[in-house]
Amino acid sequence: MELLEIFGYLSALVIGVSLGLIGGGGSILAVPVLAYLFMVDEKAATAYSLFIVGASSLVGGWKQHLKGYVDWRTAIIFGIPSIIGVWLVRYFVIPALPNILFTSVVGGITGMIGAGGGFLIIPALVLFAKVEMKMAVGTSLIIIAFKSLLGFLLGDALTMEIDWTFLMIVTLTAIVGIFVGSFISNFIDGKKLKKGFGYFI
Repeated sequence: MELLEIFGYLSALVIGVSLGLIGGGGSILAVPVLAYLFMVDEKAATAYSLFIVGASSLVGGWKQHLKGYVDWRTAIIFGIPSIIGVWLVRYFVIPALPNILFTSVVGGITGMIGAGGGFLIIPALVLFAKVEMKMAVGTSLIIIAFKSLLGFLLGDALTMEIDWTFLMIVTLTAIVGIFVGSFISNFIDGKKLKKGFGYFI
């Protein structure tokens, strides 16, 4: 295994920790990790990040549900428009874009279609829906899980060739990270978590 790959798997662990701890930050880390450490084609990297973050978030969200930290009503209200939006982009827009966009503006594409879910959802839940921070983290994970997985399975998985073996290894590594992040969050007060999220952004 090459040094870049080792850093890639360590970074996949960090992706999970980020999701488990603050309910966001997974995709914004996943796309550069996939593109620059695993040398995955940039268009595939945005697709793979959806699956990795979605599957990890589903596991983390279920753990938060068991702790009573998921507001399902809010998750549905916020989740349905997110699912529709990501499916429309992944199924119709991405296949139509020229490859040059993915090789020269990875950061811009990442911000537009492969990342930012948690960074947008958490503040919306806390500021507008008045959800307490730890509840916002759990609820955000559920929203991210469904929008990312459905966007991938109903979009990218139908329009591109997927390296499932590689994808599952990276995803399982991120899932280990989400258990670590979720465990650490048990010892952090909600107000400190909120402040930490602000610094992380």
